[in-house]
Amino acid sequence: MSLFEMKEIDTQFYTEHLKEFLPEKIIDIHTHVYTKEIVGTGAMKDKRLVSWTTLVAKDNPIQDLMETYSLMFPGKSVTPCIFPWVEPVEKIDALNAYTRSSATDHNLPVLLLVHPTWPVEKLEQQLVTGGYQGIKVYLNFSPSYLSGDEVRIFDFIPHEQLALIDKLGLILMLHIPRSGRLQDPVNLAQILEIEQKYPNLKLVLAHVGRAYCPEDVGNAFEVLQKTERLVLDFSANTNPWVFARALEALGSERLLFGSDLPIVRMRMRRICEDGLYINLVPKGLYGDVSGDKNMREIDGKDADSLSFFLYEEIKAMKDAVQEVGLDKVDVENIFYTNARKLIESTGFSMVEAGLENNG
Repeated sequence: MSLFEMKEIDTQFYTEHLKEFLPEKIIDIHTHVYTKEIVGTGAMKDKRLVSWTTLVAKDNPIQDLMETYSLMFPGKSVTPCIFPWVEPVEKIDALNAYTRSSATDHNLPVLLLVHPTWPVEKLEQQLVTGGYQGIKVYLNFSPSYLSGDEVRIFDFIPHEQLALIDKLGLILMLHIPRSGRLQDPVNLAQILEIEQKYPNLKLVLAHVGRAYCPEDVGNAFEVLQKTERLVLDFSANTNPWVFARALEALGSERLLFGSDLPIVRMRMRRICEDGLYINLVPKGLYGDVSGDKNMREIDGKDADSLSFFLYEEIKAMKDAVQEVGLDKVDVENIFYTNARKLIESTGFSMVEAGLENNG
């Protein structure tokens, strides 16, 4: 029995919109692997986080991740960079242990989930002995007395840890905080500070800085044009206007495909209303979502037409690529070449891991 159902609408969507657009080899820079035995069940405990992301899958062991690629990308070869789920905080060691063992078993690049209170000596030992390609940090590790709008980037990734990642030349996967998202001036100032102070650190801004609607952008891309090394992944984002502006500002060499699996197995389509993103989902499929401002149920033919979040994400990038006038080389950069260069810059060899041939 398959992990999830591939409907006719899904096969049609993939064949019509994605199959010829996508390169044969893909690297997914943003995936979570975890088991329900470690994370437990239920919604996010930290009220500063959205809870709808837990409705798709109670867990995503490495076997499920690889089966997802087989089901959703027939004829393509997909290599993920993996890291843990971000809760519960008290299970961080178990979360990392499972992800590290999964990466070892499948020869995959892996990021360490890091708590801001860890001494740099502990962090360095884990990174070096574990052979990690970088770190994943998250705002739920910031002090609990800070509200979501008070949290700053340096509250959950302090400078001493940034200096270590810079020394080691590793990746920082960063999900920025605050309701202003990408346009927030504090976020932008601190992103620029990281770029300027830590030239060997590889900063990946997840979800295009959480700019899910045009209203989230402001003058961000004008500011970020000042950067030279910052790259953006567009995981769990389906906005072609945002993608097009990012491509115009930074070029195809600085965007990376990321999925955010298993979240993007959700059957949905995203819209924006007055700057708020809303996930349209089939009625009843994900339980009672009536109290979630980011979720809305639909039924009938509209619901039957819904395919996967992940397919919507890639289709949005296709639309942006066409709007900006990019070519197949640019598409290969976005879905493969940029991520390979990034990962291999940390010392991980795709060839030695058996994920690539010499060609």
